[in-house]
Amino acid sequence: MGKIEFTAKQNELIRAFKQNKLKRLNILEGSVRSGKTWISLILWAVWVASRPKDYLYMMCAKSLQTLKRNCLLPLQELVGENNFKFSPSTKEGILFGRKIMLEGANDMRSEGKIRGITLGGAYCDELTLFPKDFFVMLLSRLSAPGAKLIATTNPDVPTHWLLTDYLKNEKLDLLRMFFHIDDNTTLPADYVESLKKEYTGVYYDRFIRGDWVVANGAIYKVFSDAPTAFYAAEMPSFEYVNIGLDFGGNSSQHALVCTGITHEMRELYALKSERIPAADMTPQTLYKRVYVFCEGMLKRYGKISAVYADSAEQTLIAGLREALRPLGIVVKNSRKREINDRIRATTMLMGGGRFRLVSEECGSLVNAFKGAVWNDKIIGKEERLDDGTSDIDTLDAFEYSFERYIPQLIRSEK
Repeated sequence: MGKIEFTAKQNELIRAFKQNKLKRLNILEGSVRSGKTWISLILWAVWVASRPKDYLYMMCAKSLQTLKRNCLLPLQELVGENNFKFSPSTKEGILFGRKIMLEGANDMRSEGKIRGITLGGAYCDELTLFPKDFFVMLLSRLSAPGAKLIATTNPDVPTHWLLTDYLKNEKLDLLRMFFHIDDNTTLPADYVESLKKEYTGVYYDRFIRGDWVVANGAIYKVFSDAPTAFYAAEMPSFEYVNIGLDFGGNSSQHALVCTGITHEMRELYALKSERIPAADMTPQTLYKRVYVFCEGMLKRYGKISAVYADSAEQTLIAGLREALRPLGIVVKNSRKREINDRIRATTMLMGGGRFRLVSEECGSLVNAFKGAVWNDKIIGKEERLDDGTSDIDTLDAFEYSFERYIPQLIRSEK
């Protein structure tokens, strides 16, 4: 690595390494874009380079895809391809001549992947997303002399196992370092200000302030407080026009939402929403209603890129494909990203002034935003209340329509 300029907070961490003050567990927490991931990768690289070559090391994240995006590619850019080569398919890498195992920790079964191995060190990205069983097993595998953990995390709920069992446990050999977005003096001031506006509610408290807080009350409070601020004054041209479709059961309703994404993925517009009673409706009647909805949007906006339908209903999707064939519209499965990822993307677009809706066409969506609340009966994680008192069907349809484009729409990084 060439000469690198560190912030004051990053220098504090590097000094701890140089003065041999790292602990068995070294966990960096705090805001997004605070510089903690970048400096953690530098620390990991120089620490591994100082360790025995015959030890086995590990890098892990919630998924291998996340690990590659957040850590492997940036690390390779930092130290050079000659010093770090990796293969997600074989789940192996070589860093300064040391063998690195690559692993995803996406569910409780993941801990079985690392049983029986002996590790000389481990790196964990976004630690609050790990199953506790995996982390407990990982620590038991760090049994080589001098083995250490280097990890990053954003805050979560105050009852999260990482906070209660580890970060607050004064008996552990632990270095806990907090990074705030304002610590990252390399970021332009206008970018920091924009980022602070994008995060709202619980996400502002966690990802900007760095607080471990509970999600409660209205989910889309920034919208509920001033819905007219999101009404579209004029209509731009769109690169994509998509329709999300959520199939309802007898006790709920089918929901359709059409959205448009502007060029260069700058803004998301809700163009029309509609609810269709599900009780006593035949598939053929449903197909006709969807056909009319799609035909209207096609005439108005000149294109429909795709209909993204609830992937749980493959029989209905098959029939819908045939029904929409005369319009030349393709029907695809919804991706069904995690609900909280979809919520976070929506609130970021709202907070950043990059979401608009056609108010006279989106009455059901407006009401769905206003009625969405966090479930205060769930302890230990946030969950959108889904007990029939709010319109979850319309929210799902809305999110299906753009969830494939979330990485492009949300460009902010840690």
